[in-house]
Amino acid sequence: MRKNITIYLASLLSVLVLFNSCKKDYETIQNIDDAKIQAFTAGKGFTKDPSGYYYKITDPGNGADLKNSDSVFYSYNFKSLSGTVFNQSSNVIIPGDYLGYTDRFVVGSASYLFTPIREVYSKLKRGGKATLILPSYMAFGKNGINSSPVNIESNEIIVLDLGIYAQAKKHEINEVEIDNFVAANKLTLTKDPSRARYQIITPGTGTDAITLNSTITFNYTRRFLDGTVAESSTGGVTSSVVADLITGWQKILPGRVTAGGKLRLVLPGDLVAGTAMDFDIEIVSVTN
Repeated sequence: MRKNITIYLASLLSVLVLFNSCKKDYETIQNIDDAKIQAFTAGKGFTKDPSGYYYKITDPGNGADLKNSDSVFYSYNFKSLSGTVFNQSSNVIIPGDYLGYTDRFVVGSASYLFTPIREVYSKLKRGGKATLILPSYMAFGKNGINSSPVNIESNEIIVLDLGIYAQAKKHEINEVEIDNFVAANKLTLTKDPSRARYQIITPGTGTDAITLNSTITFNYTRRFLDGTVAESSTGGVTSSVVADLITGWQKILPGRVTAGGKLRLVLPGDLVAGTAMDFDIEIVSVTN
């Protein structure tokens, strides 16, 4: 009996030693992270949150305070202390959501919930910017990420540049997205009063003018602004009455091109029943 008790006590002691060892390792990581962050932020005006992260409001923004139920468009850039970028938002497909949901991210192939990101966004008004520093244990921890194309080392401290766009409406942010897209691709487009933008590459040689009542046969490619092809139709078999096409096509095609004509058309979301899109269009035939 005494032997069994001795064995039990020895086992319990081993468990307690292992627990305390793990606890010390965890605290050591915290201390190491904090020392690195303090060295990185020294003299730069960062504030340490009681939970352990650091932040700095570089531009508070303007207007009313934002509530979790307010829709916002935002930017983010995950990087290392040395500046290596791991994950960042696009400026041509700008993310938007309710402020209360701005803590949800997909990095690599996994989903993450980063409460400090939402908390720092909540300190900003529209147009505001901030920098957030997450200790490794509040970011991707011991495992890091090794999921191509993202490679984040074990115990990596993460620096985030965060921003909330000044624009509050979808049509307003579409203008920003399209402006960025046009600039990045060095395009020369004409802007219609409808806000559709277009370039007539070839006006065509057909004799029948396109009207809303015309039936046209056409080829087209539809892309998201990041260049991803959403759909494409070639072979001159797609046909429709112009009045049945999306609003942006109705605004631009009549009177501008005819059979044989080619154009590039960039539309905001409200003219394409969704998100902003980039089209290449070729008019094969026109029937009135």
